[in-house]
Amino acid sequence: MPRIQQEPGVKGSQKWIQKLVNEKSDLLTSLIRTQLDLPETDTITWLSPLAEDGYAEYQDLGFLDLLNITLPKISLSDFWPLKGPVWDGLGRSETGEVFLIEAKSHISEVLSPGTGAGVKSLRKIKKSLDDTKTFLHSNSEHDWTSTFYQYTNRLAHLYLLRVLNEVPAYLVFVYFVNDEDMNGPKSIDEWNGALSLLKSYLGIGQHRLKKYIADIFIDIDEI
Repeated sequence: MPRIQQEPGVKGSQKWIQKLVNEKSDLLTSLIRTQLDLPETDTITWLSPLAEDGYAEYQDLGFLDLLNITLPKISLSDFWPLKGPVWDGLGRSETGEVFLIEAKSHISEVLSPGTGAGVKSLRKIKKSLDDTKTFLHSNSEHDWTSTFYQYTNRLAHLYLLRVLNEVPAYLVFVYFVNDEDMNGPKSIDEWNGALSLLKSYLGIGQHRLKKYIADIFIDIDEI
């Protein structure tokens, strides 16, 4: 099972998402419920990164197994090659919703150099990203395997779960504020400026998966 054990984080988003899930999970759950307009009674059990599990992060079939979900219509292997996204956090509610977390503590983390996939894998990735792009009615002419690839591949996996397989999945981006060690944004406005640029570049303003995505901003002083 693709389980990647981690050391306790010493700085940056890894440190803060570990502390948030293990020490302030109620805060995370509350912010997600508010952002996604979920019932107050909707309890989320956080499955990673847990201290008792070696702060492990999961990818490929590992994240599906941990969340106890199957993909009956389009399999993960048909949609994406091995060595897919490594999820910063994973959770599941009592009513069966699943939550996929990507965490950032400074703006340069939003950028990514693109995929280093080989020819065969790249062909599969490009098709799935193009399908996602079409579904979202993106008018961007930019290549989704380049500058913001980490963001687009997360969107694609939400599309795989929510649209192609009807799994009640949500994608949660956690943006930490005031991480001085990483020279991170000191305000939500700074984050929103960077995210507006990203979404404009990708052509995804008001799109068809927007209601299943939460942008959560957390000051590290609250953790």
